[in-house]
Amino acid sequence: MTAGLESPRRRQVLAAAGSLTMVFAVKPAWAQDETPMNKGKLPGSLEKEPWLDAWIRIDADNRITVFTGKAELGQGIKTALLQVAAEELLVAPGRITLVTADTARTPNEGYTAGSHSMQDSGTALRHAAAQVRQILGELAAKRFGIGAPAVTVRDGVFQAPDGRRASYGELLAGQQLHLRCNPAIPVRAPEGHTVAGKPLQRIDIPAKVTGGPAYVQDLRLPNMVHGRVVRPPTPGARLLDVDTAAVARLPGVLKVVRDGRFLAVIADGEYRAVKATAALAKATRWDTPATLPADTRPAPMVRAWPARPYPILERGVPGSAGRTLAAMYSKPFQLHASIGPSCAVAQLVNGQYTVWTHSQGVYPLRDALSELLGADKATIRCIHTEGSGCYGHNAADDVAADAALLARAFPGRPVRVQWMREDENGWEPFGPAMLTSARATLDGAGKIVDWQYDVWSPPHNTRPGKAGNLLAATHLDKPFKPDTPTPSPQPEGSGDRNAIPYYVLPNARVVHQFQDTIPLRSSALRSLGAYCNVFSIESFMDELAHAANVDPVAFRLRNLADPRAVDVVRAAAKKFGWDSYKKTPRRGRGFAFARYKNLAAFCAIALEVEVARDTGMVRITRAMAAVDCGEVVNPDGVRNQIEGGIIQSASWTLLERIRFDERQILTRDWAQYPILRFNQVPERLEVEIIDRPGQPFLGTGEASQGPTGAAIANAIADACGLRLRDLPLDRARLRAGR
Repeated sequence: MTAGLESPRRRQVLAAAGSLTMVFAVKPAWAQDETPMNKGKLPGSLEKEPWLDAWIRIDADNRITVFTGKAELGQGIKTALLQVAAEELLVAPGRITLVTADTARTPNEGYTAGSHSMQDSGTALRHAAAQVRQILGELAAKRFGIGAPAVTVRDGVFQAPDGRRASYGELLAGQQLHLRCNPAIPVRAPEGHTVAGKPLQRIDIPAKVTGGPAYVQDLRLPNMVHGRVVRPPTPGARLLDVDTAAVARLPGVLKVVRDGRFLAVIADGEYRAVKATAALAKATRWDTPATLPADTRPAPMVRAWPARPYPILERGVPGSAGRTLAAMYSKPFQLHASIGPSCAVAQLVNGQYTVWTHSQGVYPLRDALSELLGADKATIRCIHTEGSGCYGHNAADDVAADAALLARAFPGRPVRVQWMREDENGWEPFGPAMLTSARATLDGAGKIVDWQYDVWSPPHNTRPGKAGNLLAATHLDKPFKPDTPTPSPQPEGSGDRNAIPYYVLPNARVVHQFQDTIPLRSSALRSLGAYCNVFSIESFMDELAHAANVDPVAFRLRNLADPRAVDVVRAAAKKFGWDSYKKTPRRGRGFAFARYKNLAAFCAIALEVEVARDTGMVRITRAMAAVDCGEVVNPDGVRNQIEGGIIQSASWTLLERIRFDERQILTRDWAQYPILRFNQVPERLEVEIIDRPGQPFLGTGEASQGPTGAAIANAIADACGLRLRDLPLDRARLRAGR
């Protein structure tokens, strides 16, 4: 078979990808509708992949397989997508096998990023499954010789009033689903749902909590060998000399690979690979020039980098009269801090590459590997395998490139490459440092009449697609040059994501000061620029509320127009007990709101902190969130996402910062880069979901990070009167009072 073959013919030819009992058709199961409606824009990812058999397959033995190009990253989409398909196909979720992100089997849905999984893939599957159900119903009615309304269906089997039965597989035997999706076919009404909208246990959790094989780190293939890469000691290091002969003679070493600054060993065991790598590192001589900034404070460092201004909002006439306030906020470089360092397995057999990877974009990664290896992309298959920690562009793609290069150097056997903690912390693409400036004018009634906002930000999206965005590619003797980054367009944006407030602002100007040249590699960390922008805007909203002598929640409501936003703000305040809150010593409350990307989920958070100024310790005693993400498929999944986002953001906000000197990254381990521990999570954490049955899915996974950071800062200010504008709000900053 051709590993890189894409749909729409994928379902028809890849017998090796599924059951061998599938009967290939000589005619479609249904006449193709060529109405203008069917030729128009299709919902979700159907616009890119409109063929039903790219999404759903039903075998003659009644087995059902559903395909998605999105990857399970721990956000629970495997479960939610199963629920969507099961609801429309009228079968139990356990009857369905879900295949995720595989360049030989699934649709190309690009990256799993930006909280798009349900919007893109969930929407596509819902409409595809609805059409398949209608097709099957019509086939059943035709077989029984009765009208379609008289046919009933239960768990994949149709039944006539006289008891005759026919399964989905029997009805499709000798036929196929190679049809273009018709969006005019209605989906099931929400009031009739029995699977979607109900809690369902996550299918990816059992192995993770019982120690079973769950991640690519757990993958063990027959005859597998182990690779390790020796990285330069600093980003700007130049390799002067290396003695590989002694390392090649070490026990278990199968090969030493050198290509420019790319150094690696392949051994027959993991520990032998680790020992050989340490020996190879000692056998190298490097020149390590100072290439990093001398002043590592985020605000002056970011401001010093060249920037190109991109106005993203110009409304009204700035310069209204009234009381004007201004403030600046900053965010440092931060790590993805994946608990499990990145890993990949690659194999080259008869000119065909197979790469098992926890990349968030198997198709873009395949394109980058094709360029890196000088191989036709049809010879490369990338299979998503969950990784232990991801969310953003961490080192998953880089380690896949390492594995592919070593597989090329040692063909025939699978090569597993596992990064070490110091590799991950020192070489992954970092979440960028940022600087923001907010300026607003209040009229006599305390309303915002003028708003000016600038955000300085390096690139937030340098994901693969080109070889130069892979770390190893830049270390080769003939290195690939990274792409010159460009800003992502609004409304989603990148560094300017959520830089436009969701409030009513009659006169406003927002400018993205884009910085495409910085000394450290940066890319997407969960929510991209939204975390810093919402932290800045919602901190400033609190400052404006206090200047106007208005309650912070009331001030936000005064400046909101969207009823759904108002509902979320009121729900979070009510759940927290905002109006009845009684102040106690060392404790304070904070509030924040945002609509992620101004087009995804609405989220508001009210929380309380306890602050000990003498130690700098901040403890979140309780956090109450409200979220509106459109129609809810799995309520538990939504709560998991909001809760996880709050905890992750609390870690960013209170602890996380990359430290470096003029030559190297210093935060190479957990002691130097602490993350939130179990005893630091909120004592109480509750999420209220505002369900909107029948409304479009709205992305949830990154909705709570920005509001959480701002709510913590606002609560600290309420607790002890200290307004902190530079992240992280760590113990040193609390003790110093700045």
